Amino acid sequence: MSHDSKLRTLLVAAAATTATALALAACSGGTSGDSSTGGQSNAAGGAGTKVAAVIKGLDNPFFQAMEQGIKDTASTAGVDVSIQAAADIGDTTGQADKLSALAGQGFGCYVVNPISGTNLIQALAPIAAAGTPIVNIDNPLDADAAKAANVEPATYIGTDNKAAGGKAGDFVTSKVDAGADVAIIGGIAGDVTSAARIDGFKAAVGDKVNVVQEEAADWKRDVALTKATDIIAANPDIKAFFAANDDMGLGIVKAVENASKTGQIVVVSVDGNQDALQSVLDGGLSATVAQYPYAIGSLGLQACQVAEAGKDLPANIESPTALVTTDNAQNALDSFPQPFEEFENPLTALLG
Repeated sequence: MSHDSKLRTLLVAAAATTATALALAACSGGTSGDSSTGGQSNAAGGAGTKVAAVIKGLDNPFFQAMEQGIKDTASTAGVDVSIQAAADIGDTTGQADKLSALAGQGFGCYVVNPISGTNLIQALAPIAAAGTPIVNIDNPLDADAAKAANVEPATYIGTDNKAAGGKAGDFVTSKVDAGADVAIIGGIAGDVTSAARIDGFKAAVGDKVNVVQEEAADWKRDVALTKATDIIAANPDIKAFFAANDDMGLGIVKAVENASKTGQIVVVSVDGNQDALQSVLDGGLSATVAQYPYAIGSLGLQACQVAEAGKDLPANIESPTALVTTDNAQNALDSFPQPFEEFENPLTALLG
């Protein structure tokens, strides 16, 4: 499929006042703004559509790609969008403060990517009380906390994290012998996204392998490097690692390299960040399950267009995933940050 054909098929963006869906503009790569404030884009000719987006920290390339998806789609559709980002993956209070600061500024819709299931609930309560649509992307709001605060998102858009973990598990079992020792490194202990990916991985591998150790590395590369170094030392026969995100996966790759075991230990992670795709191509990571943050951001902006037009959204919208190995890593890099495999945008009909 040619690049132009792919753009027509994938992530069709449209203005709320236009009956014809428009193809997404190509991404220039990189971001604007710094990691503490995020970027801000004010697209001209927004036809009254004004959206605020609050996402996780731009210190992680996953959320840089998400921000770019929001920006590109807003620019194409003529939507005025303001984007704020947490300082880093642990900045729960700072992220909530940024949302609170945007709450009284007359936005017609809010896109939120919370760090935890609860850290944005208090800031969302007055937005929900005013009847302003809320689109929840990537990390789901805690259902019980949201219900208690009368916060009801118009839709949730994100990866099926259990399925993503399952794809990683299937890959591992295809690469190691039955009964092989493997280890798991998750994100922040108790995090719902990390737990879902690990659950999916465990369900896929079942009793085909021996999980010798499971650790939390707070989504951070340096922490994963330390954890993996200790695991390799304690388990010299280990054959594979699963990491709940690419940053940790790359930390494990470094630990494997330091132990002079590159090519002997399978390392698979989840996200599909550009540096992870390059690592797969170069023979570092064995595979990554790409979950298209650009698409999640783009769909979030489009969902706000639909909500502001007064149309009903599905309760859940699944963003696609795809396994990236050495066989397709170059294709994934060439398409980055956009999806490299065809998928049908579920919002196209509603945008018309």
